[in-house]
Amino acid sequence: RRQKKTASHAVTELENNMDCSQAGKPLRCPSHPTEELRLFCEQCDQPVCRDCVLGKHRQHPCDFTSNVIHRHGDALRELLKSSQQHLDALEDVLSQVDEMGSAVRSRTEAVAAEVCQFARGYMKAIEEHRDRLLKQLENLKMQKENLLHLQKAQLQQLLLDLRTGVEFTEHLLMSGSDVEILVTKGVVSSRLAKLNSIAYSTHPSVDDRIQFSPHERAGQCCGYEVFGAILNKVVDPARCTLHGEDLHSARQNQLSGFTLLCKDTVGERMGRGGEAVRVTITHKDKRDCALKPTVCDNGDGTYCVSYSPEEPGLYAVCVCVKGQHVQGSPFTLMVKHKFREHQGVFHCCTFCSSGGQKAARCACGGTMPGGYQGCGHGHKGHPGCHHWSCCGQVKESSECLCAPPSDTSQRSLLRTVAL
Repeated sequence: RRQKKTASHAVTELENNMDCSQAGKPLRCPSHPTEELRLFCEQCDQPVCRDCVLGKHRQHPCDFTSNVIHRHGDALRELLKSSQQHLDALEDVLSQVDEMGSAVRSRTEAVAAEVCQFARGYMKAIEEHRDRLLKQLENLKMQKENLLHLQKAQLQQLLLDLRTGVEFTEHLLMSGSDVEILVTKGVVSSRLAKLNSIAYSTHPSVDDRIQFSPHERAGQCCGYEVFGAILNKVVDPARCTLHGEDLHSARQNQLSGFTLLCKDTVGERMGRGGEAVRVTITHKDKRDCALKPTVCDNGDGTYCVSYSPEEPGLYAVCVCVKGQHVQGSPFTLMVKHKFREHQGVFHCCTFCSSGGQKAARCACGGTMPGGYQGCGHGHKGHPGCHHWSCCGQVKESSECLCAPPSDTSQRSLLRTVAL
């Protein structure tokens, strides 16, 4: 009522108007209450009365409602059909959402049961693994104690025998007559010599080196992979050994290396990795020249050490385990110059490889009659097999022994052989 456009409109409460059905009654124009809405303005898309058509809708295309109802009704029916399709789709989606909610709850309950079952089995496996480790630890303790008891009994018996022999000899020397000493001297000397010759260890036969490694793989237990192992082997750097063809020699700019084999205090292979291995390789003549080796833990007690030297010369190599040098460390490493390729040809003879040229020569020193300066089949100097013309080496994959050409004669020789 506060707006100018609706100030004259009839306004009623919805609750009061609910029971008043307007079906079948003509609709009046809001602007002209005495006129009935019988026309439709296409431009304004609204029903109008006759006075509206004569007024503000004068220039607008208008037609009777009975003429346009079919077209607009069909459009509404198409929209209604599309809306009904959306209704069906929404109801279907809501049904699927409800079903998925039930499936999620059911699946959650099933997975929770699996988790509980897994946890019970895992706890059982851990408990069995714990009992197995404790039993292994008890057996190891009994084994070490038995060895110590045996060593103790042997040492006690030897001590008793020595004490008896010493006391008897001392008493004989102090209280015996000369004849008694001379008569029993042989038996007493033999007994003492035999007791003195008995070898015995000056240290306990076993040690207390028992460790628990929680990160060590312990295999399967009740179908579950478990970790943790009792370790009674301790690496002994003095018993660790180095192996490899490239242990003391290497080539410039070539990948080389060696293998470290870790052993325990009794000389047995460790069989596991995880040791603190440190390798340093430094040049003896150039203090600022050092290699950065790569140490690869194979997990079985062996460690592969690889390096690629850039400078030739003599190097000092230190291999330490737990801060102590291993057996054979430190040692020297000789890095030779890079592999010298052959400058000549690998041939059977100079005559064949040069096409019969008389000036072609060979490093084997062989010559042919008729003014040929190189070797030939069966002639003097020919080694009887294929060889390199530059240095005479008979192995095709060998390194060239001759130095790089420096004078004119050598260059002439190589040039001729290359032809």
